Amino acid sequence: MEKRATIKDVAEAAGVGVATVSRVLSGGSASSHTRERVLAVAAQLDYRPSALGRNLRQRRTGGMGLLVPDLTDTFYGQLAEGVLACARSAGEPVMLGSTGGDPEQEAELIGMLLEQSVDRLIAVPSGDAETWAPAIRAGMTVVFADRLPAQPDHEEDPAAAAAHDLLLLDGLSPAPQSRPMDVPAVVADDRAGIRTAVRYLRGLGHKRIAFLGGPGQDRRVAAFGEAVGAPVDEELVVFGTGSRDSAYAAASGLFQSRPDLSAVVAGGNVLGEAAVLAARELDLRVPRDVSLVMYDDVPWAELCSPPLTVIAQPGRDMGYRAAELVLRAGTRRPRSVVLPTELIIRGSCGPRR
Repeated sequence: MEKRATIKDVAEAAGVGVATVSRVLSGGSASSHTRERVLAVAAQLDYRPSALGRNLRQRRTGGMGLLVPDLTDTFYGQLAEGVLACARSAGEPVMLGSTGGDPEQEAELIGMLLEQSVDRLIAVPSGDAETWAPAIRAGMTVVFADRLPAQPDHEEDPAAAAAHDLLLLDGLSPAPQSRPMDVPAVVADDRAGIRTAVRYLRGLGHKRIAFLGGPGQDRRVAAFGEAVGAPVDEELVVFGTGSRDSAYAAASGLFQSRPDLSAVVAGGNVLGEAAVLAARELDLRVPRDVSLVMYDDVPWAELCSPPLTVIAQPGRDMGYRAAELVLRAGTRRPRSVVLPTELIIRGSCGPRR
């Protein structure tokens, strides 16, 4: 039997990305030249995307999808455990995928789940709103966890994107011309967590506090800016691209370029690990030379010398609540859920010397 063409086959034959094919076939934005090429290739390969929408609208197949950026990240493992626990109690199978933090890979996995008639999906998004538009238009029930997709209009302005996210999660309405996707999310209270950590460091006498961030952390960056107050020293806010090597390079560069800083807030456990390693390599003593606070409480944080002060977020609970939302979704859109964080004080922070 001849193998059926997939959305990836169409993308490769047309010389475009999977996300572009998804947009064209679901009626999204694309240039006329690109649209014609994609449609021609789809017809040549006998690819019939309309069946996806019919499958989702006419029948419920059961099961849900879960997409996370990195299965080796402890936090995402905790989130996945929560989703699986809730799904197991409901007798639902879960299809698990790792996007690698790559929007193109994410779009490909979304297309595969649509082709397999998976009608419910929980995701930690890596792509922007356009990446997710085909799934929403096809009728898939989607719940985001940990963060929201970036808005295409704000890709060059993380602060604007973060402001939109904070408005949405506060239950307020952004401007109509730039309103975020109408998709529920389960996230941690980044604003309160970061604010509490910065206040704690300020109470210890620290004035030059840096933020080490990564992909999808615009809300945490915005919260950090609010907490430290204007003007924010831009040299003290640095980013890695998501990999451990990139996180280490960002942390090492920060320590070497700004020897006057006295404290660092790492936006996630991979970034916190990088900060610990970079400080050790540069013979910086924690907390005598630099104080460290890490977002995420993971098992190794207590095994460090000294143990790390952390902003703990309930990863397993986040996954469980997201699964509950996607299972209970009906005609009414469920409200987004913001879960509390907790500052756990250990030995990695000390008074400014």
